[in-house]
Amino acid sequence: MRTLTIDSRFNGPPASGNGGYVCGLLAREIDGAAEAALRAPPPLDKPLTLSRDGDRVLLRDGDTLIGEAKPTALDLNAEPAPRLAQARDAAKRYAGLHHAFPTCFVCGASRAKHDGLDIFTGKLSDRDMVACTWIPAADLADADGRVAPEFIHAALDCPGYWALPSAGQVVAVLARFSVSIDAPRPRPGEELIVAAWHLSSEGRKHKAASALYDADGAVLARAEALWIELKDPPAR
Repeated sequence: MRTLTIDSRFNGPPASGNGGYVCGLLAREIDGAAEAALRAPPPLDKPLTLSRDGDRVLLRDGDTLIGEAKPTALDLNAEPAPRLAQARDAAKRYAGLHHAFPTCFVCGASRAKHDGLDIFTGKLSDRDMVACTWIPAADLADADGRVAPEFIHAALDCPGYWALPSAGQVVAVLARFSVSIDAPRPRPGEELIVAAWHLSSEGRKHKAASALYDADGAVLARAEALWIELKDPPAR
């Protein structure tokens, strides 16, 4: 058992952690692909308890279960990557310049440049996907000089929301996130491609998939996400 604190820089909604980033912190404790679930909003700047229960990793705030992760086998085929030029062009159509969480670490357009991930996925002109390019900054590297896994998870998070048919019209949060990192993690400064596509919707539940590719279109990581619409979204 040890403590973990989510720095306020890594917010999604203003007062809680970005879902993909927090899931990535939990998945970091699992060998191979992991399925993480968030049970409550992850608080910021507060020591949380990280523990194990068999093959599960648990994150608690006192007696409140915040999230958990376990090994999984991700049965998801990544869509072929758009070309770099297509991804750069799609970013011009990013629909989130004004949305419910404008300071989100991953997709918030109201942050200072490079303070967040600056992942602004927009619709491709010829496919039912959203995409953009991403150049990870130097401060995202781990001790091996590669982008830390929690930032890979974060990069795969918000694009899934923007792939939903109702994106921008409803407010939804990440509930479950399955991620497989399939290749050596990239290094900061590499231009990458992020893309996402809608899988299904039923009532307030929506599923989306996302993938991270290198500049040549090789798959680096894949993700499947469950998004839940909020019944009482925050006022904009």
